[in-house]
Amino acid sequence: MTTPDRIWTAALIVIGDEILSGRTHDKNIAQIASWLQVQGIRLAEVRVVPDVEGRIVEAVNALRTRNDYLFTTGGIGPTHDDITVDAVAAALGVPVVIHPQAREMLERYYTGRGSALTDARLRMARVPEGAELIPNRMSGAPGIRIGNMFIMAGVPHITAGMLDALTGTLEGGAPLIARTIGCWVAESEVADILRAAEKKHEGVQIGSYPFFRDGRVGANFVVRSTDEAVLADCVAALTADLQHAGYAVHPEEI
Repeated sequence: MTTPDRIWTAALIVIGDEILSGRTHDKNIAQIASWLQVQGIRLAEVRVVPDVEGRIVEAVNALRTRNDYLFTTGGIGPTHDDITVDAVAAALGVPVVIHPQAREMLERYYTGRGSALTDARLRMARVPEGAELIPNRMSGAPGIRIGNMFIMAGVPHITAGMLDALTGTLEGGAPLIARTIGCWVAESEVADILRAAEKKHEGVQIGSYPFFRDGRVGANFVVRSTDEAVLADCVAALTADLQHAGYAVHPEEI
């Protein structure tokens, strides 16, 4: 479902002491941002919080009210420090319950592997009351959907499977498309050109990403829009303006 003229936004809360300590390198921000873009939803902000219920509650209540959607990753496993479900339930003012379908999924998953559904594993069937499930074909433990919130695993390949299950189910706007041009120039030298190009083309954003390579300074300029024709016009105009100013422009990233 798409609503082309409306900009839909999402926020992401990455939960886990291991992320903040540097022991684990987060890979979910990039994959969620890319997935959202295809759905016509823009990732507007990201917050990384520790395994502390009060901090999670604060982040949930701040971000869910100013965005169309809120995603969380991490903290829904079987151990005592997996407290995301409790924190989300506290933020929403609802109790935590065992979801019967989640229990069935887990029981089927573990018994099918010659194991048993222990009390620790049963923790992964806990949800805020009123929640629905997000299927997880990887490990049996489902994600959780409640209101405009999506509570997902922290393990990237499991997160990817949950995103796949959600594909096409969220309302969004027109997908954001992008073109990149490269230029061997210090971005400070062309700041006015970039600003003028963005101002002339309504609905376009231009990002500048400088680099230093082979003893030379350069920058890649990423032009984004939901309108392909406007995007093409802006890229053509920006290229012409940079060339007119005496800079060699590459028609792609360098």
